[in-house]
Amino acid sequence: MIQFHELRMGDIVLVEFDGRRTEGEVIGLNGDEKEVQVQTDVQEFWYTPNDLYSIPLDDEQLMKFGFEKQDQADGKVKYMKGPFRVLLSQKGNFSDFEMWYREDRRHMSQPIAVHALQNHFHQMTKIDLTRAVQEH
Repeated sequence: MIQFHELRMGDIVLVEFDGRRTEGEVIGLNGDEKEVQVQTDVQEFWYTPNDLYSIPLDDEQLMKFGFEKQDQADGKVKYMKGPFRVLLSQKGNFSDFEMWYREDRRHMSQPIAVHALQNHFHQMTKIDLTRAVQEH
């Protein structure tokens, strides 16, 4: 379950429908009813926060957002998207990392979800973090 107040338009989440979880994008928020409209590959539908689940942030998710990856000589890993940076203290360790944009630096001491990264990115850059367009 994801708390309603954590969500913004464009956030990527998992929705549960008929016992299956599918990835989708938040395309609508109804504050009065506390419902979230999510577009998946199959449909767009309104869900309650009880039917929404976070996606753990990892290397694969950063690549889907178009980040570039640089392995550092000291074992750290840096991800870059324009001037925005994510620096892991060690490869694959998404429970202890820094992110920064210009003078705004934030240290994460626990794993975060994809939608949380999207929200930090927006707070810091004033730009929405969206998935890289995949060419077919």
